[in-house]
Amino acid sequence: MDAFFASVEQLDNPELRGKPVAVGGSGERHVVAAASYEARKYGVRSAMPSVTAKKLCPGLIFVRHRFERYHEISDKIFEIFKEYTDIVEPLSIDEAFLDVTSDKKSIGSATLIAKEIRNEIRKRTGLTASAGISVNKFLAKIASDIKKPDGLFLIPPEEAEKFIEELPVEKFYGIGRVTAEKMHKIGIHKGADLKSLDLAALIRNFGKTGKFYYDIVRGIDDRPVETESERKSIGTEITYEKDLVTNFEIIAELYKVEKELMKRLEHEGTTGRTITVKIKFSDFRQITRSRTFPKYIRDFECLHHGVTELRKSLDLEGERIRLLGVSVSNLESENDEERQLRLFEE
Repeated sequence: MDAFFASVEQLDNPELRGKPVAVGGSGERHVVAAASYEARKYGVRSAMPSVTAKKLCPGLIFVRHRFERYHEISDKIFEIFKEYTDIVEPLSIDEAFLDVTSDKKSIGSATLIAKEIRNEIRKRTGLTASAGISVNKFLAKIASDIKKPDGLFLIPPEEAEKFIEELPVEKFYGIGRVTAEKMHKIGIHKGADLKSLDLAALIRNFGKTGKFYYDIVRGIDDRPVETESERKSIGTEITYEKDLVTNFEIIAELYKVEKELMKRLEHEGTTGRTITVKIKFSDFRQITRSRTFPKYIRDFECLHHGVTELRKSLDLEGERIRLLGVSVSNLESENDEERQLRLFEE
């Protein structure tokens, strides 16, 4: 999806359309969760400190996130995907790989399927989406970014090698900013430069990941589209503009975090047995405390009780806290056997 969170806010609030919008808080300690394309023209990007974003774009409009709304639209989008293929691998709330080898509508063309899906997303949600089409996940992911926003790009097999050789390494899926800078220092700027190194040299410079780079620069990516991806935890956290300094503030704010987490668990139809509390102090020290319970967390009272026990085990007297987070792991589906057995416990 194109600037998903920000686009949803512009969809729901016509006054924001055509204006630079950032989803997130505007305080000194907040970061941008998503930026509209109008904001990106000024250099505003996700994960950027909000104070930096405001300097780049003085007219930037900040809006608070609404995760329930984003999940609601995401569900509609994934329902559309499933109309065309059952082989869907979510990458995030707004992005997925689709294997259309099994073409449920017998369209016969990956490009035509992508066009139809984009049209259906626009028709049913009012949002735009971009798509990349190619022979494997690596190439399809790169292709999806080429014509953003509201675009479609195809990398056919016969053009893949030349395309990769001419591609700047910072555009490679799987090569981040730090790795790209390291590559630049040793003379690797484009795919052709990366391809000139043998496997031993890549492993020597980049460790085990060197094998991955060796393959992808040759267009080799045999990873299947996986429909089952096990989620390990669900959590939520808040960074505060002003430090929390009193016990009352900590209890009150943890309660809010717990409420938000419970909503997410219920939305995902998931529960778990391990609760983890995360605390970051004003000097950036960070601690986590976890406890695994014998039974799954089935309601807010169970979650609140577990978090309270963990909080009481910590000595927070005199500390200044800038972040609180709570997560649940050891997840199980609502439909799993342990949940069904509950019918007989009562």
